[in-house]
Amino acid sequence: MLKIGTKAPEFELKDQHGDKHKLTHYKGHKLVLYFYPKDNTPGCTKEACAFRDDYSAYKKKGVVILGISKDTKTSHKNFAKKFDLPFILLSDPEGKVIEKYGAWKEKSMYGKTFMGIARITYLIDEKGKIIQVFPKVKPAEHAKEILAIL
Repeated sequence: MLKIGTKAPEFELKDQHGDKHKLTHYKGHKLVLYFYPKDNTPGCTKEACAFRDDYSAYKKKGVVILGISKDTKTSHKNFAKKFDLPFILLSDPEGKVIEKYGAWKEKSMYGKTFMGIARITYLIDEKGKIIQVFPKVKPAEHAKEILAIL
């Protein structure tokens, strides 16, 4: 996990429409960069829908929301359409950006350990510095938690 005050690592990933996005594209804007395990799963859907429901409040504050997982562009496109998500979902199938941001972690379920994407969110300022880290996210409450800080 990255520390507050450090420069956010650069990335280049494609979104659900096939468009490329780089961190530098968002200079001059605050950015919510959230990592999540998988499209269409209960927790990830709750988190995405919470951001959707509060999207106008984020937009009024000039904050951009980007979600990142290993899902494909097609999966992201279907997920966004199904739940009417107005923000960008980035596909990181090789997990390079996920690793750079410390979101690739050992997890456990039903007594088995495995590697997977941890629910981690970074709030990045207009100059590309990390100003807040959310290492333990409650999907349904997370969007409001960030808005309260903004």
